[in-house]
Amino acid sequence: MTADKVFEALSSAPRRRILAYLSKADMTAGQIVERFKTVMSAPAVSKHLSVLENAGLVWREKRGQNVHYGLNEESLAGTLVHFLAEVCPRSRPYRRDSKAAAADRGRADDGDPTSRA
Repeated sequence: MTADKVFEALSSAPRRRILAYLSKADMTAGQIVERFKTVMSAPAVSKHLSVLENAGLVWREKRGQNVHYGLNEESLAGTLVHFLAEVCPRSRPYRRDSKAAAADRGRADDGDPTSRA
């Protein structure tokens, strides 16, 4: 999953509506199609669900004859947090410090088994 896929998926109003429906409980594909029956076809809803699934925003599970969908809340939140960390000017010094600390740990771990805590 990439941030680009997530934001592309979120750019569509119908997909955002699907996510809103799934925010409280998982639903079958048929239940989701029923909510959209006056504005789009079942294949169109299926395409939107596929985009959401490929972006990692929803999970899909076959249960008997039904396909259930649910919201991957952690995926959405994680992507947004990562995106904000990248664009937020206040986080830049922290990222530099974190990168330097990781590099220091990498050097300390190279070849010295006693340096590990």
